[in-house]
Amino acid sequence: MKTRLAILVLLTLLPCHFVCSQTKTSDAVAHTPAKGSPERQAILDALRGDSRDVLYQVHYVKVHNGWCWIDTTPQDKQGHATAEGGPNLVHFEGGTWKVMDLSTVAADPKDPLGDMDASPGYIKNLLKVFPNVPAIFFRSRRTSPGSNSVALINLQSSVFEDYS
Repeated sequence: MKTRLAILVLLTLLPCHFVCSQTKTSDAVAHTPAKGSPERQAILDALRGDSRDVLYQVHYVKVHNGWCWIDTTPQDKQGHATAEGGPNLVHFEGGTWKVMDLSTVAADPKDPLGDMDASPGYIKNLLKVFPNVPAIFFRSRRTSPGSNSVALINLQSSVFEDYS
């Protein structure tokens, strides 16, 4: 009787273990660092470089597994844009956040705006250059985890003001 119960429990738990083991860490949810948090400040400081007087209006920011995809507009202290801005890829390495060079990513011939539009072709090329970047950054909420398709997040629809 105890053997049958043990086998029944094992057979019940085995499918659960199989399903749970299929979940990839890359499919976990990326987070948005809180305004004023040390993590967010360190990411923005990496964007600033030596220009500590630059403030950023943050339109979008997601962090996962030591990578950050952030879309900002640099501004002066009066809130006026000082440059066009746009998305950046930032990586945590050696204890600090470092801005990755997106000019090394091949453009999508179907979309000449490159990282400013982040078309599926551009994202595919970005993932070739930076294969460890979590694809979760570029999936919309409608894309199911584990899917190989890349549905892009519309950065413009998620704009919020954050002067950091």
